[in-house]
Formats: sequence, C-alpha cells, structure tokens
Amino acid sequence: MTIPPLPKLLGERTWSRLADLLILAAGVALFYGIVRIARTWLGPYTPSVHISRSPWALPVYTAYSVLRIAVAYVLSLVFALGFGYAATRSSRAERFLVPLLDILQSIPVLSFLPGVMLAMVALFPHSQAGLELGAIALIFTGQVWNLAFSFYSSLKAIPRELSDVARIYRFGRWQRLFQIELPYAAQGLVWNSMMSVAGGWFFLMACEMFVLGNRDFRLPGLGSYLQTAAADGDTVSILWGLAAMVGVIVLLDQVVWNPLIAWADKFKFEQTQSGGRPHSPVLVLLRRSEILAQVRAKALDPLSEKLALYLARSSGNPRPPGATAAWKIWAGRILASAALIVVVYGVVRAGALMAGLTTADLNSLLGGAGATFLRVCVALAFGTLWTVPVGVAIGSSPRLARFAQPLAQIAASVPATALFPVVLLLLIRAGGGMNAAAILLMILGTQWYLLFNVIAGAMAIPSDLKQVAAAFRFGRADRWRRLILPCIFPYLITGLVTAAGGAWNASIIAEYFRFGGQTLSTVGLGAIISKATDAGRFDLLLAATFTMAAIVVIINRLLWKPLYRLSGSRFKLET
Repeated sequence: MTIPPLPKLLGERTWSRLADLLILAAGVALFYGIVRIARTWLGPYTPSVHISRSPWALPVYTAYSVLRIAVAYVLSLVFALGFGYAATRSSRAERFLVPLLDILQSIPVLSFLPGVMLAMVALFPHSQAGLELGAIALIFTGQVWNLAFSFYSSLKAIPRELSDVARIYRFGRWQRLFQIELPYAAQGLVWNSMMSVAGGWFFLMACEMFVLGNRDFRLPGLGSYLQTAAADGDTVSILWGLAAMVGVIVLLDQVVWNPLIAWADKFKFEQTQSGGRPHSPVLVLLRRSEILAQVRAKALDPLSEKLALYLARSSGNPRPPGATAAWKIWAGRILASAALIVVVYGVVRAGALMAGLTTADLNSLLGGAGATFLRVCVALAFGTLWTVPVGVAIGSSPRLARFAQPLAQIAASVPATALFPVVLLLLIRAGGGMNAAAILLMILGTQWYLLFNVIAGAMAIPSDLKQVAAAFRFGRADRWRRLILPCIFPYLITGLVTAAGGAWNASIIAEYFRFGGQTLSTVGLGAIISKATDAGRFDLLLAATFTMAAIVVIINRLLWKPLYRLSGSRFKLET
C-alpha cells in the first residue's frame, strides 16, 4: 500500500471538509426557508399585498419565486414520466394523449388562469395556500410540456438492442424504467429541465400578479416585482430585478445544472468513450464529501439493492394474465365512462356559455387566428435558422458549452415582458410597429426550446459515429447530411413541437401589452384572450381557446404526428 504525500493528503481532507460544511450550510438554509415559507402559506388570505420596489426586498422575493418554480418543476417531472410511459405503452392512449398534450401546451397561461385561481381560492378560502398553489399550477403549465415531449420522444427512440436486453432478462416495468428508459432519456431530460426552469422564470410575471375582472391577485415574488416596475415605468427597479434573476440563474447553473450535465454524460449511448467530457467542479466537490459518502454507503446503496431485488422478484413472478387483463378492461371502461361524462358535460356548458357570441366576435376570432398562425410560422422559421448551427456547435464542444450554456440559460430565463418596452420603443423609432414587435417577442419566447433540444441532440451523437465520419473523411455537407441532421432529428422535432406551443402561448403577451399606463395591441388570438380576461368575458375567452385548440389539433395530425413517426423509424439510433 502506497501512502500519498502529506500535502496531497491534507488537500483532499481540506476539500472533503469544505464540501461537508457547504452541504450542512445548504441543509440549514433550506430548512429555515421551508419553515419561513410554510408560515406564509398557512397565514391568512391576503389577495392583494403591497409589492415593494426596494432592492432590499429582492432576496426574500427571489426565494419565494425559486420555491414556486422548484415545486412546479418536481410536479412537471412526475407528470412527464407518467405521460411518456402511458403514451408509449398503448397505441390507443398515444392517439389520444399526444394531441391532447399538444393542445394543452399551446393554450396560453391566461386561459388556465381564471379557472385555476378561482378553484384554488375556493378550496382554501381562509389561507394563503390557495393563491400559492394557483401560482404553482400556472408555472407548472409553463414547464411541463417540453419535459413530457422529451421523455416521450426518448422512449420512442430507444434502440432495438436495449429493448431486446430487457426482454431477454425479463425486466419488469419498473426495472425497465430505472435501468433502461430513464438512463437513455437522461440527457434530453436534463437539457429540457433547464428549459423548463427558464420557462418558469419567463411566465413568472404573469403568474405572481394578475387582474381577474375586478379582483387583483398579487403574491410577493420576483415576477410581481418586475411587473410592478414595468407597469410604473421604473427602469431602475427593472434593472435591479433582472440583476437578481441573472444572479440566481448563474448560481443554479453552477450548483445544479453543470453537475447534472456532467453526471448524465455517463448515460450516453455509444460503444467508444468520447474524448472531451463535461466537467463540473461542484460535482467533484460533492464526490469528495464524507457525509454524502456515508449516506450513500449506509442508506442509499442498501435501499437501492433491496428495491432492485424486490423488482426482480416481482417481475419473475408475474400475476396471472387473465386477472390482469380483466382488471385493466374494467378500469379502462370506468375511466372511459367518467371521461365521456365529463366531456359531454363540458361541451354542453361551453356551448351554453358561447351561445351569446355575436357575428363581430366570430369574425374577430377568424381574423385573429389567421394573424397569430402566421406569426407562429415566422417565429419558428427564424428560430430554426440560427438555433440549429449554434446548438450543434455548442453541443459538439464541451469547452464552448461551459461558456455558452449559462449565457443561454440567462437569455432564455429573462422575461421578454421586462425587455419588451425597450424593444417596442426601438422598433417604433425604426419605423416598425406592434406587429413586428409581436413577432420578435414570439421569437424570444420560442427559440430557446429549439436551442436546448438541438444542444442535447448534438451532445448525444455517439463518438463512434463521429470517428466513422472522420475515417471516411466526410466533408462539411456530408457530415451534416449523413451524421448531424439524422442524429439530432428526434430532438429537433421535440424542439419544434414545444417551440410551436411556446409561440402560441407567448401570443398573450406579444399581442397585448401594457406599459406606462398605455395599452398596445395588434390583431391576434392572444390579444383577444388578454382583452377577454381583463373584461371578464368568459364566453369570448373560451371561444378563443377552442379556436386555438382546433388549429393545434389540425397541425398535430398533418405535421407533427408524421414527423414523430419518421423520427421513430428512419432516424432511430440502433445497430
């Protein structure tokens, strides 16, 4: 046994103690934050609180917003795993769930807002928890869709040899999930998680402070701080709020996302090890912690072994197929009957609510639908033109990714509504107008879904395929046509689907905006939804939402479904 030199030994011990101290400090801070926020949540119902524009209030407001985004992200991840698993296990469920998810991700947050907030406040009439849960539910609607589509796309693209291994060794559902499906989908989930959290920041202003008819709902947070500053035209406070947001994003990038990217690289599907691998100093520091090592050795490893043994035994002794099939049939019939009753009831009530729409309302809906559809197409086209080459460059170079990744997160997380006043003024001075500004804001809200998915796809390209391309001396055109585009195609489709939903969602902000006491709007479904929400016209709000859903269903059937089928067959990575 060789004893390392004393300076090296002292250095390792010093780093280990530093890691332990940081973990203990983070645990104490997390416990204090949970206790502090629990008191606020369980406090009396105060729908309208004073939002201070003092910079000293930003730490507390930022902590509130981070907690809401974190809770919404956990719920989004659980939903995404359940959706992906259900949609890929049954072709009948897939035909229903995928279009439904496409519709839900395209419906603007303001369409969910009235029903969600009124329901939550009714459930908790004497507690602040109702407003908090309502805000979390709305943030959830801005985070969940790209995670669900990412996991679904990854499950559809699992190579045949991995499925054969699971079948040969008789993996049960849980074994297959934890040992094949989650590892294979890890890289896509990590990068889409970053995009989901960025989406949470993006819609934070709409979720923490909003007007519903004659009621003004406000929650203390960074989003309400920025919205108050924007409404009053306070540029200094806007800059303070953006600085706090950028600081939190950079901190999360170094403490959370960089370690996750470095950890998920081991799940890359390849036969030869890649040369340049992602590196995270925080992950190295955590691996040197003695506390975490003891927790893993004494608790996590024995628990995981027992769980793996239990799952192996349960998959080796399956239930009688007849009983399982009968249970599934009856459960399916009950769920289908309940869903049919709910749908019929909803259609009847919606029809009664929209019966009072005038011809002018219907004409405005048709014109608005056409205008918003054209803006969505233009936003997707411009976003794709620059995100594909830039995303491939970032995903192919770990050195470039270390610098570009936090910058992309900051740019994706900064709410466009905070920058929209400046952009709008510049466009008006340059001879543009609200229409050009709306398209630009849609691009700002959608391009990041494309960029993060393209980066994930480029990072997932196996090293052995890169070596083959180098051995055959592919030129730039052949490299893109035969290697890069086929490998990133499933990720690109996921990015396009989620970006399209983000564009429809961003229309509520892009087409109807308030600044300095003025309201600026243009023709579009987003403007109709925003105006209907302000006026409390639920009939027009529901009709605009249904119109948007119908357009999304048609696009899903004619475009996204064939492209998903193509990515799962021709561009599937397997031998």
